[in-house]
Parts: sequence; structure tokens; C-alpha cells
Amino acid sequence: MSVFTRPFGPLGSSIQEQRERWERQRSRTARELVQTEQRYCQQLELVTTFFVAILKAKGTLSQDTREGIFSSIKAIHSANQSLLVHLENGYFGKGLDQFCSHLHHYNMYVDNIYNATKVLGIQLKKNKAFRRFKKLQEARPEFNDHKLEDLLQLPIHRIDQYKHFLQDLAANTSPDNPEFEQLARAVTAVSKVSCRIQDNARRHENHLQLCRVQKLLKGRKTKVLAAGRWYIREGWLKVVPQKGSEAKPKMFFLLSDMLLEAKHCSPLHPTNGDKFAGQQAYPLQDCTVEKVFGHTRSQGGLLSLTFPKTKLLLMSSNQEDLNGWYQSLSSAVIIDYQANLCNSTPSPHGPNFPEEGPGQPHYVEGLAMLRAPTN
Repeated sequence: MSVFTRPFGPLGSSIQEQRERWERQRSRTARELVQTEQRYCQQLELVTTFFVAILKAKGTLSQDTREGIFSSIKAIHSANQSLLVHLENGYFGKGLDQFCSHLHHYNMYVDNIYNATKVLGIQLKKNKAFRRFKKLQEARPEFNDHKLEDLLQLPIHRIDQYKHFLQDLAANTSPDNPEFEQLARAVTAVSKVSCRIQDNARRHENHLQLCRVQKLLKGRKTKVLAAGRWYIREGWLKVVPQKGSEAKPKMFFLLSDMLLEAKHCSPLHPTNGDKFAGQQAYPLQDCTVEKVFGHTRSQGGLLSLTFPKTKLLLMSSNQEDLNGWYQSLSSAVIIDYQANLCNSTPSPHGPNFPEEGPGQPHYVEGLAMLRAPTN
């Protein structure tokens, strides 16, 4: 449904009454936008005045380090000051239209925010002068107990606020109003930045998951970190041998282009007791996945994975877990096939898997959830 579609009023409402309701809602949204923008600009000024400007003058941090932490926040502050002038004077369409021509500063900022957090953490750990400076600045009454870490996140949160404000303004502005087209363009432009923030967050979360899996594996032989690779899920499954020996539990890590089989290291090992040893990496290219029923006494079943040179039978006694693995593997095989068909790596935004839920890809946190099953 379009953000500009208005709900019809109660039966019998006159057109004039409906217009008055739209105008009242528009006025409330406009007033809230101005008030929050005033506060936002004040908070941006705290960063640009008490951190960016003073740090540059004192030379406490190098230029590269300053840019690594603060990125384009000074340009953002300047653009928002101009926007605020237009908003306070009632020129919402014109002000927001002009503001959108400066959104590239926000793009630069959101692309750097995770690096900014990292650089800031390093400086707080290693740079005693900067650590003391930050503490003194945050103690100023103007900061009202806000930390620099919180203030640096403001432009990220503000984009989401803009998206909702602009959608409400456009939805309650008549298409005949000269500002309507300007507001519509602003909604589209801000929504693109919002999507960029979500995509960056997803890539960052994926990177953290891959790093976590890499740390769980002993040694450096198994390489998990790779460009274009996405983490999907992990868990214990029993490997059913081709000839009649006992099924053995193994830890499996499903990535976007391969299935990694690992075994738990000996708990008595002095350094690797909580890690896994990678045993086999199965590329998903040319893999087929089938669900096999009737081969377990309790609920659950078998998954049959056929690769060009081998076949793998995986068993689970939990039906929900089995279904989850079947869906995840099937989706991963399709994504990998499409990526290879296009002769490219998987999309930089990652496979379009559903959110966590029954039978869906999920993230597992903590070694407590990685202990081998008892049966």
C-alpha cells in the first residue's frame, strides 16, 4: 500500500471534515518534527563543538583518526541547521527537498559507523589523553549525562525518524498542495538511506557470525571468512554411515556456499577444549537435498545430500529441527546455484532468507548451546 493513500473516514463524514482531520494530523506531525529537529541539532552541535573542533585544535587525535570516528558529522550538522531554518519558517516541502540533496553525507556516515565504533574503542583503550578528554567533555552540563558513543548513533536513528515523519506528512497532504511532490521525493530519498542502514547492519551481523564460527574452529586450515559468504545456521546432526555402523553426532555449520562438518575437540585439550576441528567442507554447487522419512523410530527423519563425488545422510530425531535444516539447505543450494549461474559471488546484501523462526535460519550464541547431544 502506498504511504500516500489515505484511509476513508467514517461513513457520512463530509469531505470538509475529512480535510480538517488531515490538516490536524499534518499540523501535529509538523510540530513534532520541528521540536525533535531542534533537539537533534543541539546534540549534533555538542559533538561538532566540544569534540570535533577542539580535538582538531589540540591535535589529540590525528586527522585520519578523527575522520574515522566522526566521519561526515560536521557536514550533517550544517545540512540539518539549514533544514531547521526552513522547518521553523514553515517551508517543509522546500526545506526537505533541499535537505535530500545532502543525504550523501548521511550515506558516508552510515557506511562508516561500525568502523567509527571500532576506532573509538581502540583510542579509548590506548590513548590516555583522549580518554581523559572524553571524560571531561561528557561531564559538561550541556551533555546531560549523554556519552559520545550515544551521540554518534544519533544520525542513524534520525533517518528512521525522518522516514516516519515524512510518510505522515505526505499521507496528510493533498496531492493538489504544491508541497506534495517535494514530500514524495523526500520520502523516497530518505527510505533509500534507511534501507542502506538495514543492509549495513545485516552485513555487519553476518561478519560477526563468520568471525565467531572461525574462532570456534581450531587452527587456520579451515577458512570461514570469505568475500560474499553468508552465515545461515549451525547445529548438531547425526551422520549415518553408508554401511551399518552407528550414527555419530557432528556439528554442522551451513554457509551460503558450503556445509562444514566438524567434531568437538577433546575437552581435556589445554587450549582447544571448547573448540571444533573442521573435518569436511561440502561445496553446495551441484548439491541436491532430499527429505527421507520412515528411517527413525521416533519423530524426525533423514536428509539426503548428494554431491558430485559423495553422498551424505544426516539424521535428526527432532522434526522441527529436521524441517529447519531442510528449508535452510534447500534455500542455500538455490542461492548458490543462482550465484554460479550468473558467474558472480552471492549478492552483497546476502541471501534473502526469512527471519528467525521455526524451521528458519537462526543464530546460536554461546558455547553452552554447542555441546554434543547426549543421545
